[in-house]
Amino acid sequence: MLRTIRAQLDHQAALRPAATYLIAPEAGLSMSFADLQSASRRLSAFLLDQGIKPGAKVALLMHNGYQTCRLFIGAMYGGYCVTPLNLLAQPAQLAYVLDHSDAEIVFAAPDQLERLQLACAKLTRAPKIVVCDVDAEEFLPRADSLADLPDALVEEDAALMMYTSGTTGKPKGVVLSQRAVVSGGQFVSAVHELGPADRVLAVLPLYHINAQVVTAISPLIHGGSLALPHRFSATNFWPLAIAHGCTWLNVVPTMIAYLLNGADLATLGLDASGIRFCRSASAPLPPAQHLAFEQKFGIGIIETMGLTETAAPCFSNPLTPEKRKLGSPGPAFGNEARIIGRDGAMLPAGVVGEIMVRGPNVMTCYYKDPVETARTLEADGWLHTGDLGTMDEDGFVFVTGRIKELIIKGGENIAPREIDEALLTHPAVADAAAVGIPDPHYGQEILACIVLRPDAICSEAELREHCRHELGAFKTPRLFRFVSELPRGPSGKVQRLKLLD
Repeated sequence: MLRTIRAQLDHQAALRPAATYLIAPEAGLSMSFADLQSASRRLSAFLLDQGIKPGAKVALLMHNGYQTCRLFIGAMYGGYCVTPLNLLAQPAQLAYVLDHSDAEIVFAAPDQLERLQLACAKLTRAPKIVVCDVDAEEFLPRADSLADLPDALVEEDAALMMYTSGTTGKPKGVVLSQRAVVSGGQFVSAVHELGPADRVLAVLPLYHINAQVVTAISPLIHGGSLALPHRFSATNFWPLAIAHGCTWLNVVPTMIAYLLNGADLATLGLDASGIRFCRSASAPLPPAQHLAFEQKFGIGIIETMGLTETAAPCFSNPLTPEKRKLGSPGPAFGNEARIIGRDGAMLPAGVVGEIMVRGPNVMTCYYKDPVETARTLEADGWLHTGDLGTMDEDGFVFVTGRIKELIIKGGENIAPREIDEALLTHPAVADAAAVGIPDPHYGQEILACIVLRPDAICSEAELREHCRHELGAFKTPRLFRFVSELPRGPSGKVQRLKLLD
């Protein structure tokens, strides 16, 4: 089997060299499989010329675009480990990831350079920085020779390292092998029965595992293509999908909510009959929104579920509409799944427990964190997802909650403690705790409960501005509640769920 990115791209470049792989609408550029193969070879030659050897970490701080996708695929093709950086991260968070990941080089969009330089100023060993316009047609020297490429990759080689927030607030580096990312793409291609004629509208950011594996890797497997605009726009979504001949869509529930607030296809004068389905992932989709979307746009939704630790997909509803179950991300596909109790024993159908998965797409480890790796990944390959749920007699999983206290806002994982610690830097705040609350647009919003210092005076507006400065607008709590004390357990740990009372 072709279990490395290089093997998959070489296969497609030999089979259909002129076939389109990527369309970049804003740049007006397209890329064939042969183009991508050539660009990947040139990237390897460039990195080697910079003294950066295969296996090194190559970071990307770029929004979606022509060059972003080329760099993402090309670095893995050359045997490097790609580390995409979250564009919502503040300089202190970027500094932590760059230092912890041992990144040797960062490709950054011009509008990200100032933030990146602030982050690098905090480091004792700063990576090399290469500024790259995402819409540039070319920025690397021409060097098509394969002579400098390392020996054939092996499937165990690290291909991708994604940082995901944990309950401690410190991001964890999820190491995914070449086999894992290829397997993730294979599962997407198989479960949705995708082929060379299929094209996805890829509006999720390429620093998300969903966008990376589902929309960028899977076309390498099935020979299809992606249309990759800079970002999601509810206004341009349908015109882009129709204009570029997309046959499927990949979104998160937040986007579905925005589309539901917009015009229907008839009002827009658009024919979407060529779109086979819409895929939803990254957070549970409320059944009411699911049904409303299908009724308004006449396009069926396939709800799925995945984790960064599983290279995105691990559960999916069937392609056949009659076999799907509302409110469920479906049964395991390409993976094994089971529900366990606190004692580790498997639970019968309908009983709530922790969801566990096992398969070739599961992560190798958490980088430099053997303790958390051992806690999350069993010796026999079973992964603790941290999600609670049930499994019915047909194998469909229904998620009921999370063991971990992550807030999931618009598909982004936010560690509550990160917000706590930012609030605690305000001189008027004695204690603070954040928790996720239901939100119809983002899935969850953020509520912060605040205990002020004695005699201190502080307004909600002042705290909001403080959080915007420390965390950025996205992670700033929507609601603030002033309380006399926080609920704590016997060990002194804040009982966040009681904050919702």
